Amino acid sequence: QMRLVESGGGLVQAGGSLRLSCTASGRAFSSYRMGWFRQAPGKEREFVSAISGSGGATWYADSVQGRFTISRANSMNTVSLQMRNLKAEDTALYYCAGNVRGDGWSTADYWGQGTQVTVSS
Repeated sequence: QMRLVESGGGLVQAGGSLRLSCTASGRAFSSYRMGWFRQAPGKEREFVSAISGSGGATWYADSVQGRFTISRANSMNTVSLQMRNLKAEDTALYYCAGNVRGDGWSTADYWGQGTQVTVSS
């Protein structure tokens, strides 16, 4: 079992930056591929980014490539998402995810409660 708690969401102007953080409880954090998903109003939840257990490999959705950076600190059981040059279309509820898997990293086994990111244009 893994419990995930996100923080760091908020309201920001287009072009601004935000950093999301997620703290995991439970053992074997470093063995899990961790990630971030988001869901905008009226849309399905979508993959944003993932990072391997060691942190040596990362993956990004095309829409955020070059603007978002995922990282993790296994000693602290945390995973973070640095978001830069935010756009109005990045507005969504962002979820931290544990054991990201599936084709195109389409799902995960553990989910946080979500943190809202709102980008004003």
